[in-house]
Amino acid sequence: MAEMRSGPVAGPQLNALPDHSPLVQPGLAELRRRVEEAGVPQTPHPLTDAFLLRFLRARDFDLDLAWRLLKNYYKWRAECPELSADLHPRSIIGLLKAGYHGVLRSRDPTGSRVLIYRIASWDPKVFTAYDVFRVSLITSELIVQEVETQRNGVKAIFDLEGWQISHAFQITPSVAKKIAAVLTIHLHGNNYKSSLLQHFPDVLPLEYGGDEFSLEDICQEWTNFIMKSEDYLSSISEAIQ
Repeated sequence: MAEMRSGPVAGPQLNALPDHSPLVQPGLAELRRRVEEAGVPQTPHPLTDAFLLRFLRARDFDLDLAWRLLKNYYKWRAECPELSADLHPRSIIGLLKAGYHGVLRSRDPTGSRVLIYRIASWDPKVFTAYDVFRVSLITSELIVQEVETQRNGVKAIFDLEGWQISHAFQITPSVAKKIAAVLTIHLHGNNYKSSLLQHFPDVLPLEYGGDEFSLEDICQEWTNFIMKSEDYLSSISEAIQ
């Protein structure tokens, strides 16, 4: 059996094990000890095994890196309550229905989830940059529950076609700093379809060179999923003090 092996077990091997494996328990116990010792608030997430495993898997069970990631998560939430405290999807339902955001049905060749954002569907007269970023946070809180996403991460496609000066006015230095704290961005040129197909073969919608489904389809599917998750998202929202 996979768990009957001699010698120390490396991080990637631990990452492949299920939640209930006894081999992951020492890492869980140590991370929980550090959290409790530091007095980290156990809201909105209680310190369940499933919650702590998100951070351990994201860093291949390197305890120091997982602990740093967990501290940054709480620090970011505390410093950005205007974003993190309200994850109720009804506040941004118009943005979702406009087709601003979707998550592809299939993962990329490395196992990552692939997210798409379309600037042209964001009306800056109606929705602020904070609203737009809140969409990303909502999606992040949902897909991070997936074990494969914990192991293999997320990639995002930002379609900047339709970008206007009114969008730029929304991205103040303060907003840009907060976005940069959680996102790493790589830009593709005008010939983006060819470039995207190289990075994401066989998973893209029709608009980006795929041949099976439309972007409208995946945006609607993801909007439906977010709305079905409204109770959970409300449970991890916090009132701004």
